[in-house]
Amino acid sequence: MIETIKQKEEWVKQLELIGNTDFYFTYDYHQLSKNDHENPVLLKYTEGNCIILLPLLIRNINGTSHNDATSVYGYAGILSNINESSFDVSKFQDKLHSYFMDNKIITVFSRLHPFIDNQEPLISGLGEVTDQGMVVYLDLSLPIEVQRANFNRRLKTYLNKARKVCTVSEGNHQDDLDCFIDLYHENMRRVDATDSYFFDKTYFDRIMASEDYTPQLMICRENESQKIIGAAIFIKKDNIVQYHLSGLDADFYELNPIKLIIDEMRLISTAEGYQLLNLGGGRGGSNEDSLFRFKSGFSKEFKNFRLWKYIVNQEIYNELTNEKFAQYPEIDKNQINYFPKYRATLSKEINTLEV
Repeated sequence: MIETIKQKEEWVKQLELIGNTDFYFTYDYHQLSKNDHENPVLLKYTEGNCIILLPLLIRNINGTSHNDATSVYGYAGILSNINESSFDVSKFQDKLHSYFMDNKIITVFSRLHPFIDNQEPLISGLGEVTDQGMVVYLDLSLPIEVQRANFNRRLKTYLNKARKVCTVSEGNHQDDLDCFIDLYHENMRRVDATDSYFFDKTYFDRIMASEDYTPQLMICRENESQKIIGAAIFIKKDNIVQYHLSGLDADFYELNPIKLIIDEMRLISTAEGYQLLNLGGGRGGSNEDSLFRFKSGFSKEFKNFRLWKYIVNQEIYNELTNEKFAQYPEIDKNQINYFPKYRATLSKEINTLEV
């Protein structure tokens, strides 16, 4: 059977049984990430000594008695301690499908974790897994000099110049965090980000206060003025360091403060024994945009980032989708690349959707 875990103590205990995970799977991050209408759950399947865990956010489909499930922002997916070739995945899949049907969960969407092995074999045959692009990472198990040798030449030049005029340190005061929040929001306005990226102050206070993982705020000051010109939040859990959010003062863009912060975190995390620093990918999974080019200057180590999309109840899914698109007869639903389609934000004016 599938067990539903909602309490923190048990959630933490189950993750510890698995071992190496990441902060995206933690109880606190799920509580932090959920919207008002979303309920975080950790689904657990047990067979002998084998454990499978699947964290999800369950949400009601407005105006219906049905639900669907999604993952937190970031990289999650499925966890297990399975190393037995004799494990019968079909039994697990049958139980999982039954759980979704019993709880009227019509679709399941999850961003899979590029550095957690054996996720896809456990869900193969349940819906589809699609490529969303690549993420850039640094292998911190390599010697410091070898890591730096993999930087592109221009990045090395930028870092050498930045270290002469800037200093990176850990932000330990509320004023440092408040400054970071201002820089981050300034960045989001500059790139015309959607509302979902404008996290409020409570979000940042809570993410820095959690004991489920190790958050670290790094700030970059311009030496002459001592002004904070860039800052970034990194989050450490088990063997992984995640580059989570960052912001910089546009007036000091040419000093490359975020590049210097990332390089400093690389040095610190290597000394602390972490195995990899994940910088993430481009906007919307792009491998071609400026954000991806910025990150790939640090490394040529890439991992595929994949999405799991599972239509549990095709009949109800079709009904909900047809109802949605009946309001927009000028839009061809087959041209809309969004999952689930009944949640696409459509516009009659521009014949498209807001992603």
